[in-house]
Amino acid sequence: MERIEILTRYTANFVDGIVQSGVTDVVISPGSRSTPLALTFTEHPDIKEWVLVDERSAAFFALGMAKEQSKPVVLVCTSGTATANYFPAIIEAYYSRVPLIVLTADRPHELRDTGAPQAIEQIKMYGDYVKWFHEMALPEATPEMLEYVRNKASRAVYTANEGNPGVIHLNFPFREPLTPDFAIDKLWEPIGLPHWKQIDQLVYDGEKQLSSRDLKSIVTQLKNLKRGLIVCGPQMEPRLAESVANLALKWGVPVLADPLSQVRSGHHPLDNIIEGYDAILKNKTIRDLLKPDFIIRFGAMPVSKPFLFFMKENKDAVQFVVENHAGYREFTGNRTQFIFANSSQLCERLFQVTDFKMDPSWLRKWKNMNHIAKKHILSSQEEKMTEGEAVRSLFEVTPNDSYVYVANSMPIRDVDSFMLNTEKNITVLANRGANGIDGLISSGMGAATSKKPVTIIAGDLSFYHDMNGLLAAKFFQLNVTILLINNNGGGIFSFLPQSNSNNKHFEAIFGTPLDIDFRYAAFMYGGKYAIANTNDELKELLQTSHNQKGLHVIEIKTDRAENVVWHQKIWKVIEKEIIERWG
Repeated sequence: MERIEILTRYTANFVDGIVQSGVTDVVISPGSRSTPLALTFTEHPDIKEWVLVDERSAAFFALGMAKEQSKPVVLVCTSGTATANYFPAIIEAYYSRVPLIVLTADRPHELRDTGAPQAIEQIKMYGDYVKWFHEMALPEATPEMLEYVRNKASRAVYTANEGNPGVIHLNFPFREPLTPDFAIDKLWEPIGLPHWKQIDQLVYDGEKQLSSRDLKSIVTQLKNLKRGLIVCGPQMEPRLAESVANLALKWGVPVLADPLSQVRSGHHPLDNIIEGYDAILKNKTIRDLLKPDFIIRFGAMPVSKPFLFFMKENKDAVQFVVENHAGYREFTGNRTQFIFANSSQLCERLFQVTDFKMDPSWLRKWKNMNHIAKKHILSSQEEKMTEGEAVRSLFEVTPNDSYVYVANSMPIRDVDSFMLNTEKNITVLANRGANGIDGLISSGMGAATSKKPVTIIAGDLSFYHDMNGLLAAKFFQLNVTILLINNNGGGIFSFLPQSNSNNKHFEAIFGTPLDIDFRYAAFMYGGKYAIANTNDELKELLQTSHNQKGLHVIEIKTDRAENVVWHQKIWKVIEKEIIERWG
């Protein structure tokens, strides 16, 4: 068998193994050494390829797509520093538990450490940020080797999704020539391996469930307590919202719902969902009025810093953190019990417990405080555009069954404060694993491949940091609206001690004004641009963009100093009314 046929059958069996394991999308970063993988994925009839030239953007694009699909997406790149440009998205995927399969092409072993071009050390280059690394064997086409590549493909897909999802890295050494021959007979068939045709799936995996004994132990600890809290942090389990909402109604307890919990929106009961807790908990006196007996948290730690203070001040409360598989996402230092079981099933089993008698005044107090917070959030009206009002307006007109992808720093905090409960199905996404601002636009573009409406909320720094991501909208004709909140710098720092008026270096190091006219970026990538000066204009522009195809960038301009004063004024009014009533 000639070398090209060996290369072709080896690569084709691997790619077909990936596809047969359920992967539907591959993101390809062009390059020479990756030619066998890139062309073979493109040739396969049952996988969709997305080609993006910027590896850093491509990796975040794949991350957004995988987050939206809740299943692995494949990344392919050539050797050298192309592989390093994937690293930021790999780190984010690791911490936010997103399944990615990274396939890096490499020089063959004889060209490594010899000064050959585009040959860097790629073995385990992503360190502990991947769940599994494997250096693939050099191509052969014996039945044993074809079985080997199919097994590795299947294992990669399973391991990426197994337990807490994460990143798989397979490194492929390829010798030249690199171009496969797709005229070869029976290209996608496992020649010499007829049993592969008869297999529907290679792995059967179940969900974790507590034993009756463990469940009884938890119930015993909780049943005599009167003031309980359920907390839902960032998570993507689709059934959890309804299960948690029903449990909260049955027990008569409030649910503090992070905007990334997917609990603030949907058709489940919203009666006990407290979305204004970030505003309520900003004041220490109010936090002291709300001391719980127990806290059960689902998902990661919420975005809210006041909630973090609240947790640290209530170390004596009985505390549980529920994880579907495993993990220790609890950094308060509190004495915490971990429950590793399917979250929805756990709620449904706890729902069957009948002898809980909570203090009804506890739930009433939370609801009344939440009503006060929402009243002032909704009643705030300013002549000049404010960032919080812009976010609130966005959610008022966001279409049903859509995605909102949010930048870190100020935008996610404004979403936390100003996204109110809604019966619309709105999935809110953000890259909260490592909390960086990079890759926002690319990730949102990846989510937009779902064909559902996507709105990205970006600050001017996160927009600038990932402008290359706009190319995906042009290349793939994606329908994306970007709300660009331009306060000419890092707005979050204006709320931090670094903003002290005596800090003469604040603007240069923290404020970092860009002074960029962003309209030209939108035009360069074939998008439409508009600026909104009032909330009514913003709503009208947003609604128009949702009814049209393509990329729309809608900018609002705000002042960082005024933004701090405006936020503080709202928090003070909420704080004053709550303390007057209960303090």
